[in-house]
Amino acid sequence: MSLEARKTLVNYWGHNSFRPMQEEIIDSVLEGTDTLALLPTGGGKSVCFQVPALIMEGTCIVISPLIALMKDQVANLKSKKIKAAAIYTGMHKDEIEAVYSNALYNDLKFLYISPERLSTDVTRDVISRMKVSLVAVDEAHCISQWGYDFRPPYLKIADIKELVPDTPVLALTATATPNVVVDIMEKLKFKRPNLLKTSFERRNLSYNVSKEFDKTGYIIRKLKNSPDTSIVYVRNRRKTRELAEILNKNNISASYYHAGLDANTRDIRQKEWSLGRTKVIVATNAFGMGIDKPNVRLVIHYDLPDSIESYFQEAGRAGRDLQSSAAILLYNNNDVARAKDLFKTSYPELSIIKNVYNAIGNYFQIPEGSGKDMTFDFDIAEFSNQYNLNVLQTYNSIKFLEREGYISYIQSAGQYSKLFVPLNKEELYNFVVENPGSDRLLKEIMRSYSGVFTEYVNINETLLGKRAEMTREEVIKKLLYFSRQNILSYIPIKTKPQLVFAYERLSLKHIQLSDENYKSQKKSAEKRLASLLDFVTDSLECRSKTLLEYFGEKKVRRCGICDVCKFRNKADLNELEFSLIEKLIIERLSNKSMQLYELVSSLDDHDEEDIIQVIRWLIENNKIVRRKNESLSLPAQLDIGFE
Repeated sequence: MSLEARKTLVNYWGHNSFRPMQEEIIDSVLEGTDTLALLPTGGGKSVCFQVPALIMEGTCIVISPLIALMKDQVANLKSKKIKAAAIYTGMHKDEIEAVYSNALYNDLKFLYISPERLSTDVTRDVISRMKVSLVAVDEAHCISQWGYDFRPPYLKIADIKELVPDTPVLALTATATPNVVVDIMEKLKFKRPNLLKTSFERRNLSYNVSKEFDKTGYIIRKLKNSPDTSIVYVRNRRKTRELAEILNKNNISASYYHAGLDANTRDIRQKEWSLGRTKVIVATNAFGMGIDKPNVRLVIHYDLPDSIESYFQEAGRAGRDLQSSAAILLYNNNDVARAKDLFKTSYPELSIIKNVYNAIGNYFQIPEGSGKDMTFDFDIAEFSNQYNLNVLQTYNSIKFLEREGYISYIQSAGQYSKLFVPLNKEELYNFVVENPGSDRLLKEIMRSYSGVFTEYVNINETLLGKRAEMTREEVIKKLLYFSRQNILSYIPIKTKPQLVFAYERLSLKHIQLSDENYKSQKKSAEKRLASLLDFVTDSLECRSKTLLEYFGEKKVRRCGICDVCKFRNKADLNELEFSLIEKLIIERLSNKSMQLYELVSSLDDHDEEDIIQVIRWLIENNKIVRRKNESLSLPAQLDIGFE
């Protein structure tokens, strides 16, 4: 490890040492080697590209599909006085031009780009003219059709490599199975395979699954007397509000969070929770990216997550300070049935997807061959109603079209208004002199937003109005006037979800939706669902062991602290003894039902108390059943896999 890398870590992050595997990854990048870094959630992936990029000459291009995470990392870098910017679908063209201009003048150390922008001519032109130090590919599993979040635009990254052939690539992910690992390196055209990974094992985190009819009651009981910071994940926005209200009525400090809230509200609620002023945040999976609160003690999943990958990532937000913490996944039979039904609706027929695309073009009256980069306010319920479409099918069709790169659907309402002053300070001063009455607002802009002369900045019209002794409406009216006079560039806040056309509108016959891609994605999703349901319903195998083996780790030891292991521990037996007695019991009952005394006496090589403990555990976990006549037998079907 170079001394310079350590100095960089201390200077910018205030840490004296790196986390496991960070040093090896940074060394590999500084040597100019293509590298795949596989680190668990909370393992510090961003440091792995930010540290070497600060040492290397030029700009680091970071490719990420997560707009919220891009914004968060850019803000964090700027707070450290590091020049950074992001470009993603949905930005105003003037804002994009300003960022590219800064990039061409080597005025950026980090340029974050969403994958769908990589196919645009202007992006390729700018990258070819930049001095690029490193290409960092975040969420690299998105490049694999076997991954849980395959995005075809990621396949364009290999084309970008051709523009900067001598620049190393660092791919990063927290969730990749063995076949996805191989696929990532092949798709990114690594010169040679180079995987650096640390174990995903979290010895301080206990994974627990609980079958509950009354989930709300369970959560209230769990949180009632706990002083710890917690996250409760649910599947829909309405439930976040309802559950938070119930918790507050039970004297549990709670708030809720989802992508439909305006940006200011989301920021406030995240901050209140991060500072410990709110104990529990009830959220959809929109909450968590970029969150690095170390002392989260409990993560509860009220609903089944999308996959083992997303569960592992969300549960992993507990216990990042390495102190004892827990993840609890709640489920019941209805959840399992609902998950199977949801899977069926998640993959509409290709003909339906094409019809949705065509209807969107008609809805916004976009002629074929036009519409590229155009942004529209989009109410999916209103659109579906007008064209007599099923809302859920429409949503899933749009998500598929988004993954294929045709459109982008930005659900997060309430982005900040933006402001940029293209004039220098002398030119602005002359305008103020020539236009009496405009000076108060312009002076407040310069005083409040120092970076407004070099880049677009987020502004708050209400706050600006208070400082300039104007109403919000007066501020907006003035800013629009100044914008028309080309004194500044003002992009008003967007309060509704946005739909953006990444390409010109195509005719139905020219929409290329790969039947092979569709089928392979659906098949992979089906396997992931089966793995998730196996994990949830199988209470025989250590939870941590199951998760680690899913991600390809071999010879994994039992954790000793999950719900399955705790039941085994109650038997006061070691794993070998417990497994041996369990196996013998299953063998005996596979032939016939037996009375308890018969079963115990048939295992005369083992201690009677130990046998009773194992039988009790098997009954509690529905592995054997006790009939009315007191005989013991196997259930009709062992409770593993699908119900």
